[in-house]
This record gives sequence, C-alpha cells and structure tokens, in this order.
Amino acid sequence: MKTLMIYGATGYTGRMAAEHAKALGLDLVIAGRNATALAALAAQLDVAYRVFSADEHAAASLTGIDVLLNFAGPFVHTAQPLMRACIASGTDYLDITAEINVYRLAEQLGVDAREAGVMLLPGVGWDVVPTDSLAMHVARRVQQPHALRIALQVPGAMSRGSAMSVGEIIGAGVLARIDGHLVATPDAPPQQLDFGDGPVLCAPLSFGDLVTAWHSTGVANIAMFVHITGEAFPDGDLSQLPDGPSQAQRDAHRARAVAEVTAADGSVARSVIETVNGYSYTPLAAVEAARRVLGGERRVGFATPAGLFGVGFAQTIAGTRIIDL
Repeated sequence: MKTLMIYGATGYTGRMAAEHAKALGLDLVIAGRNATALAALAAQLDVAYRVFSADEHAAASLTGIDVLLNFAGPFVHTAQPLMRACIASGTDYLDITAEINVYRLAEQLGVDAREAGVMLLPGVGWDVVPTDSLAMHVARRVQQPHALRIALQVPGAMSRGSAMSVGEIIGAGVLARIDGHLVATPDAPPQQLDFGDGPVLCAPLSFGDLVTAWHSTGVANIAMFVHITGEAFPDGDLSQLPDGPSQAQRDAHRARAVAEVTAADGSVARSVIETVNGYSYTPLAAVEAARRVLGGERRVGFATPAGLFGVGFAQTIAGTRIIDL
C-alpha cells in the first residue's frame, strides 16, 4: 500500500484531514515541527509520525512517502522547501493554499518536477477545488470563451492560519490575467457580481485561480474578486485568534463562489457553486485528492484539480452543487 504524509497534521484543518484519512484506511504518516503535539495525535490515531522542519533538509524525512499533503501555512514559508524536497525524493506534492505566489512557484518548478517524475498539485482544498471545477464548467457553456470573472463569498469566522495567509494574498498585490499574462492591476475597481441573490459588491483580490483557471480552461483573461460577509476578516493580533470556527459555526455558514464567462461574441453565462463551509470542505477534498493520487491518478509536472480529476471533482464532496443562472 502506498503511503500518505500529512504535514502540519496538528493544526486546525490538518487534524481534521488526518482523522479523515485514518477513517478511510489510508496508510498514513503525520508530520510537522511540534514533537509533543504530533506524538499525542499519532497515539490517538495509531499512526506513525515524523518531526522535521520545512527546510532544505526536508527530503531526508520523505523516505518511503508517496504523497505529501501540506497543511502548514502560511505556505509562502513551507511550500518551496517542501516542493523541492518532493522533487528530490520522488514524492508527489499537494497542498491547500490560497496564496497565489505558491501557484506561481509550482508553475516555475513544474519542469523540474516533470523531469523527476513528480507531480505538484497545489490547491486541493476549498481553495481551489470548487472554483477550478466551476471555471471549467462555466467556460464550457459558451462558444469561444474569452474572459472569466470569479468571485468567492467568504462567510463566518476565519481560522488563525487562514487569517495569516490572507496577509500573503494581499501582499501579492492586485493581479489579473490579461491575454494570458499575469499583470499588476492596482487600480482595479470593485465590481458587482451575483451569487444568486442579486448583485453584491466584490473587491478585487489575487487568488490562485489566476493560475489554475488559466491552465484548466485556457481562458486568457481572468479577474478574481471576493465578497466579505459578517466578521470574516479579523483585525488585531492574529496570533490571539482561536484555531478556527467551531462545528456549529461551520454548519451555520455554507460557502459559495460565482464564475461568469464572456464569449468572443459577447454572450455571457454565469454559474454558482455552493458547498459546505470551506473548513469542512477542505479536509474532505484534500484527502480525496490524495487518495486518488495514491491510486494512480496523477500527471507529472504542475497540475490543477479540475485539469487532473475532471470538471466534476468538486461535486464528489457531499453537499456540493452547481447552479446555472
């Protein structure tokens, strides 16, 4: 049986993923930097664990590992050393990042990964599985799709890890894909998009879909937006935030995204995807992606979820539906 390692397994979402992977009967090793927390979780799940940092020596800790699933954010600090470690050790790399610079890094390392027979598949959580499937779905609704607008609706409270990653997303600046190229668009205005209940104002923000939707759909013009509801973006000392929302909080806030495609002839199609709360969705989707890769569904080099698993992958997670508007 092939072996999955979950790195960052003692974090808020990583723990849920580890518990789910164990329940599915996968051959699991958990890993991270906190030996005490890892030992406790390993004992609870009856799995092996390894203690190491995401640094230039990480490859030595991947012996016997077929798939590494990285939950340790902010990913700007962990993705590069772990991707390079995977390339060196022949291990497929997956993560759950929303940080666009990690997707750009995976693109850049794609040639090295291909030569090593390794796959780099970032974004197998709520970022970007639902929107990647949605973009591919809506692009197929028109002839000659020319431009995509994609917006996320962020409801309810954020986890501490997500709040810290948001700083990396904002720090990347506002970007758009124009004629196939990523271009800085610092003056991009907010736009109205409709998640199904009428238009709402959405702010431009640079998510990983600027990379993944381009690869998955071939559409050369893509803009990303976000609509914030409630107290989704916290302020103050982020280190003092709780690990993440409770089960009741997650159950109270389903997640949605909208994608709108404009065809070369000016016709427009719009579709919405609705899922369980992103923090509930992520461990399910990430472990399902890892399970499929362990089973042989893989493509060496840089890959995207919908490009690898197909347009319907997002809807394999219970409670997910796509609505054409």
